[in-house]
Amino acid sequence: MNESSSDMSYRVTADELRAFVERIERLDAEKKDIADAQKEIMAEAKGRGYDTKVIRKIISIRKRDANDLAEEEAVLEMYKEALGM
Repeated sequence: MNESSSDMSYRVTADELRAFVERIERLDAEKKDIADAQKEIMAEAKGRGYDTKVIRKIISIRKRDANDLAEEEAVLEMYKEALGM
């Protein structure tokens, strides 16, 4: 029995789609593993007396562009001075 070209292209498309879905599922599993590892590290830091809220803030700051951060800090200081803080 000969398969039509539309049947063949459907199968190829389905195989390709399945491959994409499986790759995304593997990445989701890896993300979960990484998130679990991050939680363990934060729990360890907290257990050693570090403030995890501040650690998260430091990580957030380190991700940002230095110029953007400096500009934001300057504006923050200006606003605080205007409010007498």
